[in-house]
Amino acid sequence: MTIFAAQTYLMKENKPNEYTLLQQIQLPKDLRSLPLKDLPEVCRELRKDIIAEVADNPGHFASSLGVVELTVALHYVFDTPYDRIVWDVGHQAYGHKILTGRREAFSTNRHLHGIKPFPSPEESEYDAFTAGHASNSISAALGMALAAKAKEEEHRHVVAVIGDGSMSGGLAYEGLNNAANTPNDVLIILNDNNMSIDRSVGGMKNLLLRLQTSHTYNRWRDRAARKMFSWGWLDERRRRSILRFNNSVKSFLTRQQNVFEGMNIRYFGPADGHDVIELVKTLRVIKDMRGPKLFHIHTIKGKGFEPAEHGGAVWHAPGKFDPQTGQLIRCDETGMPPKFQDVFGKTLLELARSNERIVGVTPAMPSGCSMNIMMEAMPNRAYDVGIAEGHAVTFSAGMAKDGLQPFCNIYSSFAQRAYDNLIHDVCISRLNVVLCLDRAGLVGEDGPTHHGAFDLAYLRPIPHLTIASPMDEHELRHLMYTAQLPDRGPFVIRYPRGRGSQVDWQCPMHEIPIGHGRKLKDGADVAVLTIGPIGVTAQEAIRQAEAERPGLTVAHYDMRFLKPLDDRLLTEVAARFRRVITIEDGVRTGGLGSAVLEWMSDHGAAPHVIRLGLPDHFVEHGTIQELHRLCGIDAESIKKAIL
Repeated sequence: MTIFAAQTYLMKENKPNEYTLLQQIQLPKDLRSLPLKDLPEVCRELRKDIIAEVADNPGHFASSLGVVELTVALHYVFDTPYDRIVWDVGHQAYGHKILTGRREAFSTNRHLHGIKPFPSPEESEYDAFTAGHASNSISAALGMALAAKAKEEEHRHVVAVIGDGSMSGGLAYEGLNNAANTPNDVLIILNDNNMSIDRSVGGMKNLLLRLQTSHTYNRWRDRAARKMFSWGWLDERRRRSILRFNNSVKSFLTRQQNVFEGMNIRYFGPADGHDVIELVKTLRVIKDMRGPKLFHIHTIKGKGFEPAEHGGAVWHAPGKFDPQTGQLIRCDETGMPPKFQDVFGKTLLELARSNERIVGVTPAMPSGCSMNIMMEAMPNRAYDVGIAEGHAVTFSAGMAKDGLQPFCNIYSSFAQRAYDNLIHDVCISRLNVVLCLDRAGLVGEDGPTHHGAFDLAYLRPIPHLTIASPMDEHELRHLMYTAQLPDRGPFVIRYPRGRGSQVDWQCPMHEIPIGHGRKLKDGADVAVLTIGPIGVTAQEAIRQAEAERPGLTVAHYDMRFLKPLDDRLLTEVAARFRRVITIEDGVRTGGLGSAVLEWMSDHGAAPHVIRLGLPDHFVEHGTIQELHRLCGIDAESIKKAIL
C-alpha cells in the first residue's frame, strides 16, 4: 500500500472530533462496515469537512461537493482499491481522498510536498489512474477492464466517473466506441450537473429505470441469454441485433433516442445523484451485469453550500472564503499589475473592434482565459467549443481558410492535445491562426498535469510556425497586434498564469518585426538571453549580481521570438561573449537554450553556455515562487549562475 504521508509540519495535529461517523472512517473498509441508514449522515459530515478545509486552504470546491453522495456510494458498494474507480479530470475527488486514508493530511492539499491536487497512483493505490485532463476516464477504465479479463481477475469491477463537460471531448467518444465493440463489463457513471443529455419524461422513464434495475428482470434476461447461447440460437451478431431492437422499443416509448443505447451500451437513468441510499441500491444491482453499462445521474455542482449552488464558475475554485457566510476573501489588488489573461481579453476586444476579420475561440475556458470579455461584447464573433482542444484548432483553421483571423486561446498543457491539428490543419497550409497559449510555464498548485512546461520544445520543430513570448503586458499587446496583420501565417504567443509587471499596461500598439529581439542592457562579461516574463526576474538577478560584485557588467537580451531566432542579436553575442546564460520558463531540453546551442554550433561559435530552465522530470505542485526556486530560475539562482 502506498498511502501518501505528507510532511508533519504542514498537517493539522488534531482534527476536530465533531464528526461522529467520519472520525471512524480511515479507509473505505471502515465505511463498508456501517449500516446503510448511516450513509446520509456520513455524506453530511464529509460535505462539512470539505467546506471547512477548502475555505481555509483553497482548491477545487464545487465539483467535490456535487459528488459527495456518489463518492460515498461507490466506496460503499465496490471493494476498493481492488475494484478500480477512475475519476475523469479529478476536480471532484476531494471526498475520495478524505475517505481513502488522507483525511489527516488533507490540510496539505496543493502545498509543496503535500497532498497532490488531483488523483495520482503515486500518492495512493486508491487512485486508480492519473487525472488532471478531461475525457480520458472511459479509455483508461476499458483498458483496465480488459487487463483484468486477460489476467482472469473476473471479479474485479472497473468504474469510470465522467462529467457532462468531459463528454464533449472527442477522447470520451473514442472510448465509448471501443467499449461498445469490445467484450467488457465497464460501468460508466455520467455525472450530469449542467447539460441534460437525456431528460426524464415522466412516468414511463421512471418505470423503465425500475424495470432495468429489477433483480427479477435482469435474472430472467441473463438466464435467457445463456440458454440461447448454449442452444446455438444466439451469437454475438444476433445479441447486438436484439439489443438494437430493445433500444428501439425504449426509444419509441420514451420518444427520445439515447446516444449510448444507439452504441449498444446499456443505459440506466437519469437518477438523483444526491440520494445516497438509492445510489447504493442501484449500483448493487447493476455492478455485476455483463457488458458495458452507463448510469446517468443528475447532481448540483456545489450541493450543500448555497452560495456555490448558485454561484456558477466563481465557486469552481473560489480561493479563500468564510464557510459561514460564503463571503469570498480577496486581497487588496489596488495598484497591482493586471493578469496576463485580462490584458489578452481586453486587447483582443480592442483589436476586434478595428479588425472585423478577428474571431475568438476557446475550448471551455472563456473566463479562465478572459475570452468572456469579447463574448459579452461580440457574442457572434467568439466561440466556446467545449472541452475539445483539437477541434478548437481545426475549427480555427477552417475559419482562417476562408478569410477570418481566429485567435484561438488554449491553456498550454491542454494544447498538447491539439498537436496534430496544429501541424496538419494549420501549419502545412500556412493558415493565419493565432494560437494564444495561456498558463505557459509553471502554473503553481495545480501541479504536473497543468504546468505548461513543454510548449517551446514541442512547437519549435514545426515548419512555418512563428513562436513568441512577451516579457510584459506591453509586449503582449504589441505581439497580438503584430499577429493579426495580414498574411502572418501560424503564430503562437505564449504567456504565464498570473500577473505581469506593468501597472500602466494600456499602451499604444505597434508592429514588432518577426524574429527581432531587443537588447535591454549592455555589458561586457556575461550575456543573459531570456524569453518571456522570466526576463523580469533576470533583470532583478542582474541588478543583484552587479551590486554584489563591483566591476561586473552583464548584458541582457530579450529574445522575444524562439522561432525565428534573431540572427543579428546572436551574431553580436557570439562575437562579444565567452560566457552566455539562457533562461526560460520551460523545459531545458529542446527550448531556447537548445536553440541557441544549435545556432552557435551551426555558425562556428563556441561560447560556454549555461541553460537555466525546467529539469527533465515532472515538477510537483507548490506556489510559483517555490517552484521557481526548486527549478533554479528564481532571482537568487540566476544571480548565482551569473556570478
